[in-house]
Amino acid sequence: MSAITPIRAPSAIPQIAPLSPSTNSSGAFRSALSDAIGRVEQFQQNSDIATSKFLSGEDEEVHKVALASQQAEISFDLFLQVRNKVISAYQAVMQMQM
Repeated sequence: MSAITPIRAPSAIPQIAPLSPSTNSSGAFRSALSDAIGRVEQFQQNSDIATSKFLSGEDEEVHKVALASQQAEISFDLFLQVRNKVISAYQAVMQMQM
């Protein structure tokens, strides 16, 4: 019987670099948005792969499947909340009187 291995913190926590004032804001926003979407998609793909390996009987542990699934869910929820805040800020700016 093997010893229980400790669960380690994920090393792929998404980080968004702060924008510098000299960068093109439209290009920087587009780049940050596409990077965030790519990270969310990667977490979802990792979850799908881990789940399919587990269900097919390959050497995949339950806690790794659960961790991958939670990473995908949390990253999507975070992305959704950021999107909602951006839309809310845009609507507030559009309602300002000039």
